[in-house]
Order: sequence, then structure tokens, then C-alpha cells
Amino acid sequence: MISLYFSPFLYSFLITASTICLILFLCKKFSFLKIGVGKFGKKTKEKVCRLGGVAIIIGFLAVIFLDGNLVISQKLWGVIAASIFILVFGIIDDFFELDWKTQLLFQIAVAILVFIIGVRVEYITNPLGGIVFLNLGKYLIPSFLFAIFWIVLMINSMNWIDGVDGLSGGVSLIGALTIFLLSLKPEVNQPPVAIIAMALSGAILGFLIFNFYPSKILAGTSGSMFMGFILAALAIFAGTKIATALLVMAIPIIDAVWVMAERIKSGNSIFKSDNRHLHHKLLDLGWSQKKIALFFFSVTVFIALIAVNTRAMGKIITMALVAIIMLSVLVFLNRKLAQMKK
Repeated sequence: MISLYFSPFLYSFLITASTICLILFLCKKFSFLKIGVGKFGKKTKEKVCRLGGVAIIIGFLAVIFLDGNLVISQKLWGVIAASIFILVFGIIDDFFELDWKTQLLFQIAVAILVFIIGVRVEYITNPLGGIVFLNLGKYLIPSFLFAIFWIVLMINSMNWIDGVDGLSGGVSLIGALTIFLLSLKPEVNQPPVAIIAMALSGAILGFLIFNFYPSKILAGTSGSMFMGFILAALAIFAGTKIATALLVMAIPIIDAVWVMAERIKSGNSIFKSDNRHLHHKLLDLGWSQKKIALFFFSVTVFIALIAVNTRAMGKIITMALVAIIMLSVLVFLNRKLAQMKK
């Protein structure tokens, strides 16, 4: 039984790590390097390879295709197709830096693709009891709109925390392992989802050993988009465990919503890049990249343990408490940084 889940983890880890070694060699040989990010989130003269996501996707898909215990269903084919499209689009973006409108349009297209193939949110759990159906027979609009919102939200939440070495990969790894543990619970009992989650975990860890500060390689657009997308898709696969994924990703999601509100308030586009994110604020306070990553990981693990061991109402209460604490911290940091600038 252990080998059923350890094998996909080990193989995806080895394939991803080996692919990264090859990519690093090719990046240096053919100068496929771009300006990296320094200690305080600013561009430096040091150039870093941004194709780490390519290795993550290759390692993940290789195990999905090769694992004999996993039957590739129509829904999984949809996820595979979307992953390949993200791989291609991400490479193009990392070389040519496409504008945010193109990226958003692509994200919506990916959500529509997997929805058409069958990856849909049929219902959500009502914390007061029962369930709320979104897929109402031939009236698919509620489910359709929710799928687009959910996938785009997860992609951008992950993309926007990819500003500190190891941060997006570490949070994604915790999310994948949480879904793995959830799928093993007797009341869930989903071995295929557990296999997929372990394949994802191994691929992300194979990348992380090269991405911790100081990073040798970055996830790039393909990596950050893929990690957000696959966690969103796995949450749907795992019996619509949206609340669990939402709770595990609470910090990046709340941070993303906060930043969008600040951008709207200042009259800027919600997709305009700036230094308003939580990790940017912590960098401005003098925190090191390692300290920031450890802080995010510790809080995310704590929340993940709660998510795995609570039901719907418990998740709602925990999410509310996390949101209150997170918003309080952001308000405090804004005031603190404003005082430091005086």
C-alpha cells in the first residue's frame, strides 16, 4: 500500500530534479537567462533561469502516464491537456513577457477547456447542513461561472506570491500533501486522487531543492500558473473540497484580494504589478527571504492540519478567523511602513 503512493512521489521527484539539471545546463549554454529578484524584491544584475515550471509539469505528467495504478479518465485527460497548454503558454510568456490581458484571457480559456471536458463543481457543502447544487441539469451557468472564478483565483493567488524564493512551491507542496491526506480519510477514500497528489508533491519537491534561497532556478509563468491550476483542479477532483483548498491557500488568497482592493482604491489595474503583497511588506521590514518562507510555511501547515480535521462549519469559522487576523496584520504593516517612510 505504501508503494502505491510512494512510487509516484519518488519517480516524479527524480524526473523533475533530473530535468532541472538538464534545463540549467541548457540555460547557461544558450543564455536562456533573465534578470532575477534580489533580497528586497527588486531586480538585480544576477540572471536566473525561469523555466523551472517546465520540469515540474514534465515530472508530473510523466508519472501520470506511466503509473499503472492510475486510470486516465476523461476528466484527467482534460487536466493533462490544460497542463500542456500552460507549459507552452508559460514558456512563451517567460521569453516574450505577454501583457496581463493576454494572461487573463488564457487563464479563462483553460478554465473553460476543463469545464467542457467535465471538470466541474457540481455542488458546494452548506455549512448549515446539506448541499447547494451548482450544476442544475441543463442550466450550467452557475457551475460554469464558479469554475472560471475558482481556477482564475487560484492561478493568480499562486502567481502573485511567487516573489520570494521557495514560497509558491512550498505553499503548493503543503496544499498537495493536504489533498493527499484528505483523500486517504475513510469517508473520502479516493486512491486515484492520492496518487495524483503524490505525483504533484514529488514534482514540486524536485523543483524546490533548486528553488530555495538563493535559487538556482525560478518557476516562471508555467510553474506558478500550473501549481495554482492543478491545486484548483485537484480540489474539484477530491469530491469538491473547495473549502479545504480555500483554507489551505488562505494567506495567498486573502493577500491577493487585499492587493486588488488597494490597486482599485489607487486607481490602478488589479493586474498591474507592484510591491503591495505581504511578502513585499515583510521584505521592506527587513525580513530575509528564508524567514518569510518559513513564516508562510508554518502558518500554512497549521491551517492545513485544521482543514483536514474539521468539517464544513469548522472550516468556515477557521477561514473567518484567519481572514480577520490576516487583514489586521496587513493594516498594521501598512501603518508601520508608512511611519518608517516619514
